[in-house]
Amino acid sequence: MQEPRLDHVQCLGARGLHRVAYWEWGDAANPKVLVCAHGLSRQGRDFDTPARALAGDYRVVAPDVAGRGQSDWLADPMGYQLPAYVADMVTLLARLNAHTVHWLGTSMGGLIGLGLASLPGSPVGKLVLNDIGPTVEPEAVARIGSYLGLPMRWPTVEAAADYMLGISQGFGTHTREQWLALTRPMLKPDGDGWKPHYDPAIAVPFRAMTPEIAKAGEAALWKAYDGIRCPTLLLRGADSDLLTRDTALAMTQRGPRARLHEFANVGHAPMFVAPEQVAVVREFLLGP
Repeated sequence: MQEPRLDHVQCLGARGLHRVAYWEWGDAANPKVLVCAHGLSRQGRDFDTPARALAGDYRVVAPDVAGRGQSDWLADPMGYQLPAYVADMVTLLARLNAHTVHWLGTSMGGLIGLGLASLPGSPVGKLVLNDIGPTVEPEAVARIGSYLGLPMRWPTVEAAADYMLGISQGFGTHTREQWLALTRPMLKPDGDGWKPHYDPAIAVPFRAMTPEIAKAGEAALWKAYDGIRCPTLLLRGADSDLLTRDTALAMTQRGPRARLHEFANVGHAPMFVAPEQVAVVREFLLGP
């Protein structure tokens, strides 16, 4: 089983420099680059399965967004927002010397890709948005907010896996072995136990969101989406509480007119462990 390489790139934030970690599979000299970007409280190793499947075709890179995984935590919690993440990814692409990239983004990682793809002269040649769009349902935001940033500690990896399974029902069905593989990178050692891998302060800007800010953000995201020109695939868990079918259908009618594919018996969000999920992504990315 191919293990990824770990590297870091230095990025500039509002309060100085911070290091962003990234995991890499495949030939480092391959000019075909696929960036895989994770969700709000996740990290780059979520993409182990699709990265291994695509490493023969791409240089696959999965960053740990600032504040997560092996990346530095930010001095200012208000730096944990989309514009800063997009800026970090521009720095990462410069490090990779990637002039064009394909982008696979889950939830927050999809919004980062959406923002990057909407920029004039964007390097994004193909975009896969995994269960995310410009309109995010308030009920899903409240659900995520109920656990994000809570002080947690578990005596064993197995106990952590049980807890995370409880808050991750939307990910769909996985074997115990698959779930433990998804759980281990989510943990950091803490004495004789384990704690979450991320800075609890990522919840600060999330909790500072007001209905007015959310509405303005939604309008800005739709404007950005309408500016995307690259081929776009929209994936949706058929039971998703975050991306409604109405929003998904609207995304097929405007902007890049995304191709929509829904996965049955999955909510927010598909995790690309199931072969059929990887196959849909592969067909789109490697197709004409």
